[in-house]
Amino acid sequence: MKKPIQTVLFDLDGTLLDTAPDLAFALNTVLSEQKREPLPLEQIRPWVSHGGNTLIKNGFQLSEQDPAIKSLRKRFLDIYLDHIADHTRLFEGMPEVLETLESGGIQWGVVTNKPTYLTTPLLQQLGLTSRSVCNISGDTLPQCKPDPAPLLHACELAQTIPAHCIYVGDAPRDIEAGRRAGMRTLVALYGYIETFEHPTQWGATGMIQKPLDLLSWISSST
Repeated sequence: MKKPIQTVLFDLDGTLLDTAPDLAFALNTVLSEQKREPLPLEQIRPWVSHGGNTLIKNGFQLSEQDPAIKSLRKRFLDIYLDHIADHTRLFEGMPEVLETLESGGIQWGVVTNKPTYLTTPLLQQLGLTSRSVCNISGDTLPQCKPDPAPLLHACELAQTIPAHCIYVGDAPRDIEAGRRAGMRTLVALYGYIETFEHPTQWGATGMIQKPLDLLSWISSST
């Protein structure tokens, strides 16, 4: 017998929200301040899932150990916080997905590695905070993804057992965390995935090409 989905949990950047435009603006602002040429959005977009360090490292072509990363990252995050929801939006089709889940009695929440001081204002400015059953950030617990602890904490807040949850994400750590938590997992192929990555090898339960595919996947799998 198939287990019903009671709660859908989303990664944030590249899964629920298209945050790349505002992150690209912040990176290009820092590049310009340092007399570097700005980079096209499409080049920056796949880096977003890997966080601020990767954005700075790739944008400035620095090594992992370069001491300049720390100060450049701080400046980048300061700019990003000031422009955190200028152009960030739910991915196309995601508003309908959330409305359909809510009207069907299925809860949804957020589990991200983004720190609280960025996650909270972003969700507030987009009017999503009160709609989600939980908002777990990268520093909510001592552990973050790929550790399953944040997802298990989300289950507790949602009062749902992992077997009745599904986690949607666009990175290997998302799928690993979901699997270790005992949830079904979906890869958001529309997200921030590098060309050299192979989502079919991540071990997910399934994959979706666009947000609206989630609804048909839930219908066919429960």
